[in-house]
Amino acid sequence: MKRRMAPSLSPFLSGFALSAALIIAIGAQNLFVLRQGLKGEHIGPIVLFCALSDAVLIAAGVGGIGAFLTAAPQLATVLALGGAAFLFWHAVAAFRRTAAPVSAPVGSQPRVTLERALATCAGFTFLNPHVYLDTVLLMGTAGSAQPAPMRPIFVLGAALASFAWFAGLGYGARLLQPLFARPAAWRILDAGVGTVMLALAASLAFKAV
Repeated sequence: MKRRMAPSLSPFLSGFALSAALIIAIGAQNLFVLRQGLKGEHIGPIVLFCALSDAVLIAAGVGGIGAFLTAAPQLATVLALGGAAFLFWHAVAAFRRTAAPVSAPVGSQPRVTLERALATCAGFTFLNPHVYLDTVLLMGTAGSAQPAPMRPIFVLGAALASFAWFAGLGYGARLLQPLFARPAAWRILDAGVGTVMLALAASLAFKAV
């Protein structure tokens, strides 16, 4: 006779799987975490910030904030325009690094303060409307469908998936450090970062207008 899955395990796995499916994609936030991981700079605080931000947004969505955002399209427009401007600025910065005469290897990349790194990470997190679509609206809708006592377990599973992904991305980037000891590899990465961010900025601006 087959054993039935524990009632508390089902919402946990649902939250974990859905969060993992949504978060594992090429985006501005993931590229920023990857770049910081390659530099070996402020990885722990950045991973923790990203994971906690996701947890808060998912919990807010499950708690009903998603319905409020759906009813406020003007707010979505403002977020889209702000996010487009932010991503465009960082795309330009990435292309400027590509065009620099000398692109420094990992050990000599210019360092930034923890405050600046977290501020940049916050911009990639909260100025991106897709973050709200994924965490607040989609995750919120799925979590709200769970029985009320099971919703915190759903949020826990989703938050754990987010933490596991960002930790793997940030700390796993060191495996690529031998490759990025060559200046050409940084130029290629920055060209890719600039292209992705420029495409995302154009997409957000188009949707806003």
